[in-house]
Amino acid sequence: MRAVNWLFDRADAFLAAAVDAVWGIPLVILLISSGLYFSVAGRFVPIRRFRHAIDVIRGEYDDPSDPGQISHFQALSSALSATLGMGNIAGVAIAVSVGGPGAVFWMWIAGLVGMATKFFTCTLACLYRRPDSRGIPQGGPMYWIEVGLGPRFRPLAMMFAICGMIGCLALFQINQLASLLETNHRVPAWGTGLGAMTLVTIVILGGIVRVGQVASRIVPVMAILYLVTALFIIYRNAESVPGILASIVTSAFGGGAVLGGAVGVTMKEALITGVRRAAFSNEAGIGTAPLAHGAAKTDEPVREGLVAMVGPFIDTNVVCTLTALVVLSAGGEGSQDGVILTARAFEAAMPRIGGFLLTIVILLFSVSTLISYSYYSLKCAKYVLGEGPGARYIYVYLGSIFLGAVWSQDMVINLLDTAFALMAIPTVVSTLILSPRVVEATRDYFERMGSGGPGGSARRERSGGGT
Repeated sequence: MRAVNWLFDRADAFLAAAVDAVWGIPLVILLISSGLYFSVAGRFVPIRRFRHAIDVIRGEYDDPSDPGQISHFQALSSALSATLGMGNIAGVAIAVSVGGPGAVFWMWIAGLVGMATKFFTCTLACLYRRPDSRGIPQGGPMYWIEVGLGPRFRPLAMMFAICGMIGCLALFQINQLASLLETNHRVPAWGTGLGAMTLVTIVILGGIVRVGQVASRIVPVMAILYLVTALFIIYRNAESVPGILASIVTSAFGGGAVLGGAVGVTMKEALITGVRRAAFSNEAGIGTAPLAHGAAKTDEPVREGLVAMVGPFIDTNVVCTLTALVVLSAGGEGSQDGVILTARAFEAAMPRIGGFLLTIVILLFSVSTLISYSYYSLKCAKYVLGEGPGARYIYVYLGSIFLGAVWSQDMVINLLDTAFALMAIPTVVSTLILSPRVVEATRDYFERMGSGGPGGSARRERSGGGT
């Protein structure tokens, strides 16, 4: 037992050093500056074409004959089921306790520029798809790198896929769920891991079609339940909201963190913490969401990019903001175990019922993310190992659910943060290189749509071709 503890201690120290090495100012600059570049190069598509994106999500342009496996709404739901989860609940609490309220400001910035990043990356996911052995088109960073940039860039594609096999293990979600159930309901961590592993196995055997169907039902329910509960708590603490918002802004630039567990946080600490937690939450620039959007039924790549860009806004600028206001209105101090900190805030605002409602939401969030991430990790494994051997990686994924339930929070976060950082490098670099093709495709799409206004509300003629 002593040898096992020594091994875990060494692994924890190694991962702590690794995450500090990769998550520095250079990576933060890469993510933020590339998002700003995509915003300008795309002529602020997230703002100008937001209404058109909503029309696409509502199914007004769906065509069953289009190539792909799932609808626009199911693709967005699958992506959101992965991003709407512990990053929004536990991740925000961790950001506040480590980086102070100012971290929330930088999460906002990362979310806004992340909309343009998601538009570019998910457009590429459908622009450069490659059929698998069954003839089904597959999209994602590794495919657009190989198809769009050529075989000589395949090492970059392999880098993403290998890191994705690790980064797309849903360790954090099951870890936080197990922590909450063990602390508040005395459910042993191993029991949570075993139960979740069984449930996920039943769902994921159906592939991305089953994932999309389940996600499209779970995501709206869990999002509405969480939003209503959080808004009620914020309403009850409305008098503290102006002060919280002021603290978020002032602390972002090195002001005193009078709220939250982190006191005297520097601007650098708030910036890195905020961008890191935003990247973990909305995954803009990481490359995971394009894996789901690349399976959408569409012959219009730009259309799927428009659908995808809504994700970071919902995830970070809406849901994460509500969590931050709830946590900060409750003081945001004490445990750095993110989900426990959030649970205490809910229980303090709504005695007896707040903790129960949050448990239901976290259960839905965790299960939906576990389901979607299974598709992500398996897709990466099939790219690296081939269809046959890669399909057997599902057993590694299922085993990781049990393992994540009993690991420490710090080890899980450091492992996933490191993998996400290494996934972001090939994703963002390749997107920057291919960005002129997205700009050209966008111009062509809206010219064919004949939508002169900012909303882009004109309907596509069915005879229109793909980009």
